[in-house]
Amino acid sequence: MKKVTKIFALLLVLALALSLTACGGKKEESPVGAVEKIQAKGQLVVGTSADYPPYEFHTEIDGKDTIVGFDIAIAQAVADSMGVELKIVDMSFDNLLMSLANGEFDMVIAGMTSNEERLKTTDFSEPYLMSKNLILVRTEDAGKYTTLEDLQGAKGGAQTGSIPFDRCVTYCGAETSVGLAKVQDLIMELQAGKLDVVFLDYMTVLTYAAVNDNLSAVDVNIPSESKGYSIAVQKGNTELTEYINGVLEQLAADNAVEGFVVEAQQLAGMEE
Repeated sequence: MKKVTKIFALLLVLALALSLTACGGKKEESPVGAVEKIQAKGQLVVGTSADYPPYEFHTEIDGKDTIVGFDIAIAQAVADSMGVELKIVDMSFDNLLMSLANGEFDMVIAGMTSNEERLKTTDFSEPYLMSKNLILVRTEDAGKYTTLEDLQGAKGGAQTGSIPFDRCVTYCGAETSVGLAKVQDLIMELQAGKLDVVFLDYMTVLTYAAVNDNLSAVDVNIPSESKGYSIAVQKGNTELTEYINGVLEQLAADNAVEGFVVEAQQLAGMEE
């Protein structure tokens, strides 16, 4: 009986030793941070809608179609800070945040502002630019629109899924508001007389007015509820948000964003 007990005790000791050896041999993996993951893959993937000059738009550089704009320059600064390549994915504006939530991008920069609804599913950086609200009209009609009341019942257009579209519905009315995915399509509809006014970001309005004699920028004193333009990241990705904020803070200290804006305006053919 004692012999059996000794054998059993020995087996327990051996089992414990093997267990400790196994535990000691298994190394705990350190959690990889959001920025480290981007650096490990060597690429910062950024979603945008490149039809919004001077924020982001297509132009030909050295015979090659290239996405440029001051938003893109800011994204490049973030990528450079991380020491990785910048990859731009161009898609419809109204699909950007859904694709971000699905993990298709690391971040989104597209002349986008945060609001209560977007903040439910998305986190945003600190603003990198402030703006005011203008409308774009045909030059011949510029005198028709001087107050918000003048917009009521006008055929208004804006980019689907954008805050300007909400303004369009508010001031023109839901029955006379049209949402289109591409800004260029809105401009063509306006020039063709199918729309009376187009709601866009103020610099985009100024850009199209500067390069088209038949279009004018008009200020009808639309109230500004915007907190400014920010970079969107996946909900809960605090590390990446804070990292981006650090880059934006440095860009602000260097007055770099202003330089990016001027360069983008020149590329877009906008008069200074």
